[in-house]
Parts: sequence; C-alpha cells; structure tokens
Amino acid sequence: MDFLNSLVSGFEKTFIRDDRYKLFLEGLGNTLLIALFATLMGVLIGTIVAVVKVMHRQTGKLRLLNAIGELYSTVIRGTPVVVQLLIAYNIIFAFSDRAVLVGTIAFGINSGAYVSEIIRAGILAVDIGQTEAGRSLGLSQGATMSKIIMPQALKNVLPAVGNEFISVLKETSVIGYLGVVDLTRAAERVITRTADVYFPYISIALIYLVIVCGLSWLLKKLERRLARSDRG
Repeated sequence: MDFLNSLVSGFEKTFIRDDRYKLFLEGLGNTLLIALFATLMGVLIGTIVAVVKVMHRQTGKLRLLNAIGELYSTVIRGTPVVVQLLIAYNIIFAFSDRAVLVGTIAFGINSGAYVSEIIRAGILAVDIGQTEAGRSLGLSQGATMSKIIMPQALKNVLPAVGNEFISVLKETSVIGYLGVVDLTRAAERVITRTADVYFPYISIALIYLVIVCGLSWLLKKLERRLARSDRG
C-alpha cells in the first residue's frame, strides 16, 4: 500500500502539479522534431556521399568529391556527437540563438556519415549486372545509377535507415547541452523542483522505451512487407 501511495505521489509531483506534464510534452515534441528532420537531412547527405564514393570506385572520376566525402566520414565518425554539437553551437553557428535548428543540423551532419555507409553498402549489394544492363541500353553512368541502381538500393536499406532514426532519437538526449528542452532536460527541470530523481528519470526512460518499441514494431512490419514483395 505504501508503495502504491508513493507511486501516486510521485506521479502527481512529476506530471500533475503546476502542469508539469506540459514540460514533458514540450520535450517530447522537440525530441521527435529534431530526430525526424535530422534523419531526413542525414539521408540526403548520406545518399550524396555514398553515390560519389561508388561512382569514384567504378569510374575513377570525382576524385576531389570522393576525398571530401572520405574526410567527412572520418572526422564525423571519429568524434563524439556531443563534441560536434558544442562546436556547431558555440563556434560554427555562434551568431545564432536558434538552438533547436543548430542541434538538428548537427545531428543531421552526424547521421549523414553513418547513413552514407548504409547506402553505399546497399548500392554495392545490387548485382553488377544491373549496371552493365543499363549501360548496354545506352544510359549514362549517372542515369544508370539514378534510374536502376538507387531504387533497388534504397529499398534494401530502408530498414537500416529506420534503425538510424531510432539511434538519432536516443542521441538527441544530449541536446540539453544547448539549453533545449528535450525529454531529458524536462526531467532535470522537474527534479530541481521536486528533489525526486526516481520518478522523472524512470518516466522518461519508459517514454523512450515505448517510442523505440513502437518504431521497432513498425520496422519489422516493413521488413516483412518488403520480403513478401521480393518473393512476389
């Protein structure tokens, strides 16, 4: 009975009193917004970098762009996302006070480095005969890549890109370094008012878990649907 009373009291202090649930809703909204647009930006950057790397490998051209892509991937994948976030906010975009936008850009650039390897692997997984068939029909290297190879590659990597969205969603928990109210920062603000660390932290952990489990379920359904279409 005492345990149940403590749960009710913790819930009331964390969410109900002073309308603190609104703080969590704001944090959840920022978390989802940043994760979504950062992933979309990462897919765009990653696709460009992956295509450049593959076309350089196949044709020997685009050397400068390939070198830039390799440097980008090495630097981003070799440094912590928190450091990249702080550099973006305090140095590169020091003139801006739009922390959500800066955070989205920083996470998008970080995501792009990982997505580029996912998409590159997807492109290389497409049988080389597809490229040869496109070239034999008179298509240029670029047209073959965009019209034949990329549609097949993107279909193959969709589940992996979905997993990248989940990763970015969890990584956004460090956006609080910029003063943005995400789920983690919302919990910390509530803790300073209630002096109760148990309920706020457990609550945001459960929120993240529910979101990730829901996304994972959707990804599994997508994988099964793609598998059925491949068999068909």
